[in-house]
Amino acid sequence: MSILDNLAKQLFSRAIDDQVHARLAAAAETENTFLVGARSATESDRDRYSYDRDQVLDQALEAWRVNPLARRIVGFTTQYAVGGGLEPYCKHEETRLFIRAFWEHRLNKMDVRISELCDELTRSGNLFILLSTDAAGMSYVRAVPARDIEKIESAGNDVDQELQIYPKANLENMQPDPWAVYDEDQDERSEDGSFRTVMLHYAINRPVGAQWGESDLAPLLRWLARYANWLEDRARLNRFRTAFLYVVKAKFASEAERVARQRALNMNPPSPGSILVTDESETWDVIAPNLDSQDANTDGLALKKMIASGAGVPLHFLAEPESATRTTAEAAGGPTYRHFEQRQKFFLWVIEDLLRVALKRRALVDRSIQEDEEITVKGTDISARDNISLALAATNIVNALGNIRNRGLIDDAEFLRLVYRFAGEAVDVEEMLKRGKAAGPVETPGGEKKQPGAAGDYVPSVGSGSINPDTGALKPSASGESS
Repeated sequence: MSILDNLAKQLFSRAIDDQVHARLAAAAETENTFLVGARSATESDRDRYSYDRDQVLDQALEAWRVNPLARRIVGFTTQYAVGGGLEPYCKHEETRLFIRAFWEHRLNKMDVRISELCDELTRSGNLFILLSTDAAGMSYVRAVPARDIEKIESAGNDVDQELQIYPKANLENMQPDPWAVYDEDQDERSEDGSFRTVMLHYAINRPVGAQWGESDLAPLLRWLARYANWLEDRARLNRFRTAFLYVVKAKFASEAERVARQRALNMNPPSPGSILVTDESETWDVIAPNLDSQDANTDGLALKKMIASGAGVPLHFLAEPESATRTTAEAAGGPTYRHFEQRQKFFLWVIEDLLRVALKRRALVDRSIQEDEEITVKGTDISARDNISLALAATNIVNALGNIRNRGLIDDAEFLRLVYRFAGEAVDVEEMLKRGKAAGPVETPGGEKKQPGAAGDYVPSVGSGSINPDTGALKPSASGESS
């Protein structure tokens, strides 16, 4: 080594070592980021990492496309939450007309779109709705797939106060602009009368402190895959069960003679039902697979039970009667209906919130619109049998409490609260009492006006009849008189 080489080594060795260490550290950080994941400063540590979330979303969509059970589970939720459709209502005439125009606009088609929105909410756990409004104040709804969202930026002190939502980059737009989350305090028209496009985000199955929701299919994906693989294996085994091979045994003088005989049989194999005539030196045997499938039903039922438990539905919802009677089926449907009832309540709130945003924007253009007017969205009943049970319970409680009220042991508010409780409805009792007083006294068929709550006339007696739990009709009493 020359003097110049030694001098260069002493001068530049430290700089070279520092550069090498920096590159190794960057490589290690990149590898760790790829394996563990990355979160921005505004994302919650209660959420999945981005790569894990994208993988779950992709698998949930793929399962919905190819797996009948996944498609059915998502369909159950939509059929119960949406049912025969949703009906928005508002008392104010002008406001109601605008809501109807928004609902039936050909670019919204909410009667059809609500089913797609509910499917997406169940399938991905997140519903990103892009709302654009024209200069006339008419809003248009478009759903953005959760897979196309890169991150959600929230306020530093509150993860629930979302500020901006960033879409993922693509070949056409490598640096897309974020969408602003709707904020009624900052939502106003620009100088040219237009509105900016805003995003609304709704999530289900979201842990406390998280930004993203979870798909209903997320805990079922591995079990759906295992059940599909098990079922495919059983189908293949049953197919091979009927397959068999001929084994021909004979004494051949040479290997060439054996190969010639095998070639001749392969060219003309015996057809099913044919008669084989062989020489004494040649025997034919059949090899068939001996498959033991005694535990096949048990294995499949165990997998299906895990799927049903994760989906929150009884087995007979998944085409698996399992010797269940009608009584056990009705008992198993109770928690399921409660789950669907909760999901329907949440989805109704989503639609109501969406209508309020569209209404507030319209009110900035049209002063005849009452933006603070109450909006209600009604859905169909979860179960018709629940209505029959509630009607029977309400009838019995009215008879029992009517006598107590007539004796002055409880007041009108307590009477009304208990009646609505047994009817399965949650109402503001004081508000209902005010509305009842405003409606005035009840006019009897004879023309006499009596104040509700008068002694002896609070409720009519329904006799000793009962309600048919199948039809909801009143059965006659034992004496033959109609109830």
